[in-house]
Amino acid sequence: MALSLTVNASSPPLGALLTVERIKDYVNVLVEKGKENILRISENVEFNDVNSIVRYLARVATESKLYGLNLLEHSEVDHWLEFSSTRLVSSALFPAAIQELDCALSLRTYLVGHELTIADLCVWAALKGSNLCQKQINQNKIPTHVKRWYNFLGSQDAFQSIDKKWTVLTPQSKTIMEKKEDQGKFAELPGAEIGKVVVRFPPEASGYLHIGHAKAALLNQHYQVSFKGKLIMRFDDTNPEKEKEDFEKVILEDVSMLQIKPDRFTYTSDHFDIIMQYADKLIRDGKAYADDTPAEQMKQEREQRIESKHRKNSVEQNIRMWEEMKNGSEFGQTCCLRVKIDMTSNNGCLRDPTIYRCKNAPHPRTGLKYRIYPTYDFACPIVDSIEDVTHALRTTEYHDRDEQYYWIIDALEIRKPYIWEYSRLNLNNTVLSKRKLTWFVNEGLVDGWDDPRFPTVRGVLRRGMTVEGLKQFIAAQGGSRSVVNMEWDKIWAFNKKVIDPVAPRYTALLQDEVVPVHVPEAKEEVKDVAKHPKNLDVGLKPVWYGTKVLIEGADAETFAEGEMVTFINWGNIYITKINRDSRGKVASLEAKLNLENKDYKKTTKITWLAETVQAPLIPTVCVHYEHLISKPVIGKDEDFKEYVNRNNKKEELMLGDPCLRDLKKGDIIQLQRRGFFICDQTYEPVSPYSCKESPCVLIYIPDGHTKEMPTSGSKEKSKSDTVKAVKTDSAATNVSSPASTNDAINLNALYNKVAQQGEVVRELKVKKASKEEVDIAIKGLVTLKAEYKQKSGTEYKPGKPPASNDSPLPAPKTTDTNISKVLYDKVSQQGEVVRKLKAEKAAKVQVDEAVKILKDLKTEFKQKTGEEYKPGKSPVVVAEAVTPAKVVCSTEASGLEEKTLYSKVAEQGEVVRKLKAEKVSKALMDAAIALLLDLKVQYKALTGSEYKPAAGGDDRSKNKKEKQNKSEKQNKSEKQEENKKNTSKEQEQGSSSGGAGEGQGAKKQTRLGLEAKKEENLADWYSQVITKSELIEYYDVSGCYILRPWSYAIWEAIKEFFDREIKKMGVENCYFPMFVSQAALEKEKSHIADFAPEVAWVTRSGKTELAEPIAVRPTSETAMYPAYAKWVQSHRDLPIKLNQWCNVVRWEFKHPQPFLRTREFLWQEGHTAFASREEATEEVLQILELYARVYEELLAIPVVKGRKTGKEKFAGGDYTTTVEAFVSASGRAIQGATSHHLGQNFAKMFEIVFEDPMKPGEKQFAYQNSWGITTRTIGVMTMIHGDNQGLILPPRVACVQVIIIPCGITNNLSEEDKESLIKKCSQYLDRLINAGVRARADLRDNYSPGWKFNHWELKGVPIRLEVGPRDMKNHQFVAVRRDTASKLTVPEGAAETKLKILLEEIQTNLYNRAAQDLKDHMVLADTMEQFQQELDSRKIVQIPFCGSIECEDWIKKTTTRDQDIEPGAPSMGAKSLCIPFKPLRELQHGAMCISGKEPAQHYVLFGRSY
Repeated sequence: MALSLTVNASSPPLGALLTVERIKDYVNVLVEKGKENILRISENVEFNDVNSIVRYLARVATESKLYGLNLLEHSEVDHWLEFSSTRLVSSALFPAAIQELDCALSLRTYLVGHELTIADLCVWAALKGSNLCQKQINQNKIPTHVKRWYNFLGSQDAFQSIDKKWTVLTPQSKTIMEKKEDQGKFAELPGAEIGKVVVRFPPEASGYLHIGHAKAALLNQHYQVSFKGKLIMRFDDTNPEKEKEDFEKVILEDVSMLQIKPDRFTYTSDHFDIIMQYADKLIRDGKAYADDTPAEQMKQEREQRIESKHRKNSVEQNIRMWEEMKNGSEFGQTCCLRVKIDMTSNNGCLRDPTIYRCKNAPHPRTGLKYRIYPTYDFACPIVDSIEDVTHALRTTEYHDRDEQYYWIIDALEIRKPYIWEYSRLNLNNTVLSKRKLTWFVNEGLVDGWDDPRFPTVRGVLRRGMTVEGLKQFIAAQGGSRSVVNMEWDKIWAFNKKVIDPVAPRYTALLQDEVVPVHVPEAKEEVKDVAKHPKNLDVGLKPVWYGTKVLIEGADAETFAEGEMVTFINWGNIYITKINRDSRGKVASLEAKLNLENKDYKKTTKITWLAETVQAPLIPTVCVHYEHLISKPVIGKDEDFKEYVNRNNKKEELMLGDPCLRDLKKGDIIQLQRRGFFICDQTYEPVSPYSCKESPCVLIYIPDGHTKEMPTSGSKEKSKSDTVKAVKTDSAATNVSSPASTNDAINLNALYNKVAQQGEVVRELKVKKASKEEVDIAIKGLVTLKAEYKQKSGTEYKPGKPPASNDSPLPAPKTTDTNISKVLYDKVSQQGEVVRKLKAEKAAKVQVDEAVKILKDLKTEFKQKTGEEYKPGKSPVVVAEAVTPAKVVCSTEASGLEEKTLYSKVAEQGEVVRKLKAEKVSKALMDAAIALLLDLKVQYKALTGSEYKPAAGGDDRSKNKKEKQNKSEKQNKSEKQEENKKNTSKEQEQGSSSGGAGEGQGAKKQTRLGLEAKKEENLADWYSQVITKSELIEYYDVSGCYILRPWSYAIWEAIKEFFDREIKKMGVENCYFPMFVSQAALEKEKSHIADFAPEVAWVTRSGKTELAEPIAVRPTSETAMYPAYAKWVQSHRDLPIKLNQWCNVVRWEFKHPQPFLRTREFLWQEGHTAFASREEATEEVLQILELYARVYEELLAIPVVKGRKTGKEKFAGGDYTTTVEAFVSASGRAIQGATSHHLGQNFAKMFEIVFEDPMKPGEKQFAYQNSWGITTRTIGVMTMIHGDNQGLILPPRVACVQVIIIPCGITNNLSEEDKESLIKKCSQYLDRLINAGVRARADLRDNYSPGWKFNHWELKGVPIRLEVGPRDMKNHQFVAVRRDTASKLTVPEGAAETKLKILLEEIQTNLYNRAAQDLKDHMVLADTMEQFQQELDSRKIVQIPFCGSIECEDWIKKTTTRDQDIEPGAPSMGAKSLCIPFKPLRELQHGAMCISGKEPAQHYVLFGRSY
């Protein structure tokens, strides 16, 4: 047992803590907070005396020499230890003791010998905790030598760290804190006595603790502490089917996080024997009876208050049925034990409740010792009584069960605890049900049980909730019985009280919004400033200054030239010049220091960061979370899934304070003007392997405010001030009379008078002058301000003197009417948005956000126009008067501006379309659309007409003509290619030159074609291609999919080929049940360990619980091999070669993807058994070769054949061989199929033995193989061959190899010609089918040829046969290849021969193209840096590898960081794919593993993988 030191934080043993600090390099001591100071050595040995603790620690760590070097020094140390614990702590003895100590230290550095000992530590600690000593130090009356020695030790790091961490509060400060503590509504427990109260916290080990549990635990702890009683932590393990040991560990960790220290840990199962005896007593007393009424019938009888037919059973009959239950017999499992209370009661809990039920499931602690288990309602009062619980704290939802609780107590005549009720914690926008929380985890909507959005203890602590904040919140609620739904704001407000006084302040700026400020006279230097302006104990931080600093763009937009601004932690600075870009945004600022001016009262306060090489800014990500549930309170009959808020996470990229480099995970800070944050991921500098740095990730901690923290400006500064200032400047610049200069001078003089009078008022207030004097001064100030407003037209504002007119007048400014019109249209559009959201009954959060935007726009409109926004009263656009000399120039400029603006609208339209395709965040999308609408409004304001995309009339008529020409095929290949290009895209593109923003092309695109591009968004492309090509249909069970005929035909082609080939090898097909018993499944532990998290269990038949859960097969080894054991008796029974085509279920939880990773999939699984190893290993490679042929000959996909590493091999097998394919679009490999040699492992487990013919009488275990290929093949084929038009099917697996489409059927075509054309298509169809070509004719008359071209191209048909009236006349047709889009005119008579050749060419071309792709992307690397570079280039890499599992884990971890290759996919590192049978290069002798630690064994293929 490790040493454990428990410390009472209110009186910490500094001497012991200092000793632990000094010996930490020699002995590991766990330090934790508790109620007493105790050092635990073992279960039976512990010390609670400080001197005993330090002596023991010093003796254990002899190397530290803290106990002296010899016996004499030991004695001296003992003397000073006693001195510290007696004389120094006595008020009467202290004066003499301090003089004695001074005398002893007069010629010494240390008390004993020449080195530090525990004598120094304990004496120093005694002085530190002595009020008398501290008073002498403060008054500078401490003796000289003691002062020197005390300061010398106190300056050392160990002493400072312990002193800082375990600061001892003085009695006065303790009293103050106790007065401030909010004790809430805690009521005195009835009958409670100090030292005798026993409470309990009884969670069920079936999930993580949530905040409701935290309230229960902390309430129990409160009464434990208040009454100096005991707290029992009891696991309610009465239901073996729900109880899990893993959750026990989790709950204990959660309780530890809450800093709760129970006095005892117990289990209900500790008392099963006694509880059973009490049940026997109730039966013998005639108060309980056994009942075999079916559960559903029993429920109805209890509701209708009908007595059970067994209620009047004799005691003997009840005992017989009770014994059947105890034995777990078939009849016993149908019974339960009920108590006779009152079937007529209005309280349903008293209508003969069940107290025991029969369950054959093994219990985690008692195994199969018991077949019957008590209900919680029966066990709880008994165990409470047995464990001496005095007060049982229960939520009010248990109120109806209280009578039952007391009835059981009375019936059994046992001690009665007192039930104390309190209200359950109900929080808005939250679900606390374990079932519902598990759904969020399973659906991947959260990162796990510790997700910051979760109400679990781990979740709220990760989001920044402190245990102290939680305790204060619970204390404020007290033991109230009022059931209310509470906002989260209240709990976070309590948390803010805890973190606000101690959270250090730092700065971070929005990365994309920073504006540089140039301060030429500033020096590049660093100064230490307080981390917390109101708490110097938090410490100091370095702040860098320089000539170039960065500020928020939002702040910069509010500044005016000549304004004084306060840079926090620097001082006042004048803004001398504002530089704007072409869009009118502030690009940079020029400023001048004014640090001697200390007047910060009326200035804008802003945050900033210096840009300096010596202290680079830290890349930071600020994460903001919203509620998971959009509705505050979900009704009983409502489905919570309808109110799931899926847009609940927002990330901001920031530039952070250099100090953020040193943050540790869990540190709580405040980003100035942004709020409180907790560090979730620390900053890590550039990795030598990935060449990337990891940003510091901060999670926003709510502080209870409904309004957001300010991010720019200050309370004294608003944007309206700036707008008005600009207007004033505009007005001033239009004045051009000679008197304007004199007016400006007079205005400046008046401004100065106001400022001086303001100073007079302030001085009078500071001096606390009489009220009359102050009133006279204020009256004078008000008069001067009124005069200033009358002459200047604006209010007086400190720091904003009137602008002078000494500079040349600028050119006259254009009118603001157009701007007003733009704003008016924005308000109108946003109003429509709000109305639409309300009509659709959108979530309150969405509506509130839209309303906020509307209000902001109305405010801006009022600032610009000086009038309120009124619907239907749009500002009139007035053209400015210009001089005749400027007319021509103005017209030319206007035309130029119109073209420029038109181009901008078109470009922004393209941006919006691209963002939609990429499915970016809503905020980004809204911003892009707002900009597009703004540009359109500007265009309308400028031109007087709506923006319209280019009409493209010529192109459209050209398209129309070409579409007509399509019916009459041209013989010239150039013209054919041109027709194909335009006509086949007709449905996707509309006109060939549609404009940006709102062309018709985008609208038609969504009907049939793909909206996502493979190279831009692979995940969306894949999802669209498999659904629009009709491969799959989504299903209402997550992770399961419908295989439509188009995809099932591909699987049938694979099945037909493989089935034929394995039958040549003597393999027979069979079928085994899909259900596997628990005992069989768990027989091979290492095998099932890999599948355990994915096993789906059947636990119920209708509404009846099964006696034993049954697994749905994740694989069939454990189902088939018990039968093999029966069938094999002799070597003559071998080999067994069986295969089954079936489905399996693996309940994947992470990112299910159709075909690639699904919860149910189709496969074949072969299971063979041989008498010799040679036969088995030969078959492994034969099967692997067949799998390679499936991929290469059928699917046209090249694969890498090889053997899996030890880490990746099949669990329980000897070795695994594999074929690996590569998807270059994602840069990931994918396992194609595997063939495993199981050796004799499973034969030994399932006893598949035979008599060895060479050694009569001796048993030999069989050698086994298993091998399988799945419907994953279809997904691999789709990703490798597909393009932006859809699927490309290899001809050998295509359901339809040739699609025949008639063309040129127009209104001008006669019925006779139309019938001839259809007949010709049918003739081609019959000929091709008879020739063995899988063909189909699309003769539907409700779709155009262009639509059909797109449809079948999307479905991937290898060849499209087009025939029109002219083709018929010329006895020819046109064949279009799907793989290259090239066209070929084929004579009618050569149809069968030519198309068969063409199909083989397509098959070969697809394979060669994929093979070249694999060759280009599979490379060698001998160094980690090169390996990382190749991985980041989306390649798979063969590297020298030692084969160690630890090394493989290291490689995966090293390459994991920040590698999201496609949207929505998880980050992943490189894993071993296989040891290739044919490596790119033979391994050189003496080559080292890429880790550089061990010799390499092989070149191993590594890569990111699906």
